[in-house]
Amino acid sequence: MSATVKPVNQKAWWLILPVILCVAFSAIIPLMTVVNYSVQDIISPDNAVFVGTEWFTAIMRDEDLHAALWRQLLFSGAVLAIEIPLGVMLALSMPARSWRASAVLVIVSLSLLIPWNVVGTIWQIFGRTDIGLFGWTLARLGLDYSYVGNPVHAWLTVLLMDIWHWTPLVALLAYAGLQSIPEAYYQAASIDGASKWAVFRYIQLPKMRGVLMIAVLLRFMDSFMIYTEPFVLTGGGPGNSTTFLSQYLTQKAIGQFDMGPAAAFSLIYFLIILMFCFVLYNWMLRVGTRDAEAAHD
Repeated sequence: MSATVKPVNQKAWWLILPVILCVAFSAIIPLMTVVNYSVQDIISPDNAVFVGTEWFTAIMRDEDLHAALWRQLLFSGAVLAIEIPLGVMLALSMPARSWRASAVLVIVSLSLLIPWNVVGTIWQIFGRTDIGLFGWTLARLGLDYSYVGNPVHAWLTVLLMDIWHWTPLVALLAYAGLQSIPEAYYQAASIDGASKWAVFRYIQLPKMRGVLMIAVLLRFMDSFMIYTEPFVLTGGGPGNSTTFLSQYLTQKAIGQFDMGPAAAFSLIYFLIILMFCFVLYNWMLRVGTRDAEAAHD
C-alpha cells in the first residue's frame, strides 16, 4: 500500500502574520535595539564606539544598584507575604451568591480602576499630617510620622499603598477559584464532619492553586517593576530609601543619559525578573504536586 501524504496548507501562515508583526514591533525590535546599545558607548546620535561587555561589568559592580536590588527584593517579598494571604482571606469572606456578591465585587474592584499616578497622588495627600486623614490620625495618636523625612516611614507608606491598591486583584482571582469548586465537594465534607480548616486545606486551597500561581506571578512581576506610585509619592526619597530598580534605571537613562549602562542594566533587569518568575513558577508547581500526592496517599 502506498503511504498517503497529507497536504500542507502553507497559506495558514498568513493568518498569524499580523501577530508576528505586532510582536516584532512591540518586543523583538526594541529588545534588539537595547542589546545593540548595551555593547556600545553612545557619544552622539551619529557616533558610537563598540565596548563589548564593559557596561555589564560596570553595572554589576555598582553599589547603588546592589542597594536598589536589595530594597526591591525586600519590597517584593513583603508584597507577596502580605497581599496573597490577605487576598485569600478577603475572598473567603465575600458572599458567594445573590446581589450582595455583585455589589461586593464592584466595591472591591474600585481601587484597581484608579490610575497609578493618581494612586500616588491620593496617598501623597492621605499621608500628610496637616490635611491627610492617615497622617493626621497618626499625629493625633502621638506618632511622629513623616513619609517625606523618615526613610522607614516612607518605605512602609509605599508598601501600604501597594497593598491597598493591588490586594483586590488577588482577592478577585482567589474568588474566581472558589466559585469554580462544585457544591458536591462541600456536601461531602459536611457529611464527613470536616472542620472549616480541613475544608480550606484539602478542598479550597488545592482548587485555588492555579489562580494563586497566577496571582503570585502577576504581583511579583508588577511589584518588581513598580515605578509610578513611589515616584509620585516620595520621588525615591528620602535619600534613596524608596528608589527601586525601575527608578534607578530611569535615572541612568533619562537623568544621566547614560544609554549604554542603562541598556545593559535593562537586560540584567529583564533576566532577574525572568529568573525569579521561573523559580516561583516551578516552586509552586512542586508544592501543588507534592500536596496532591500526599492527599492521594
